[in-house]
Amino acid sequence: MYRKIMVPIDLAHLDLLEPSLATVADLARHYDAEICYVGVTAAQPTSVARTPEEYQQKLDAFAGERAKVHGQPVSTRTITSPDPVADLDDLLIDAIDDVGVDLVVMPTHPPSHLDALIPSHGGKVATHTDVSVFLVRPSKQ
Repeated sequence: MYRKIMVPIDLAHLDLLEPSLATVADLARHYDAEICYVGVTAAQPTSVARTPEEYQQKLDAFAGERAKVHGQPVSTRTITSPDPVADLDDLLIDAIDDVGVDLVVMPTHPPSHLDALIPSHGGKVATHTDVSVFLVRPSKQ
């Protein structure tokens, strides 16, 4: 049913992504699908990498480690933006077509009254694309 799954990755907050990473690994094994890890970075130095090229190397290394966990083929896409925070939703929406995926798996937060002021990234992505979007909530502790 799915042949290529996109997962937005924030290398600065990998601990928050674990539920999404576990979900995509399970789905990829079930459907024998490729996983494409997509990261958005700035052109200027960040806490993760000094350059977009260094960010790409780190994203590739991350993808390689994840492939050892789930055993499915992986690919990566690094997107450089002058303002990753402001541009994130639109860049992810564009990446869906550029990468050629048929499913997006991404983390989301529990609903709250703040959603009226600050909508979720997953909600915007889901309403502006034709592919399925699977939003993964953090696990209750």
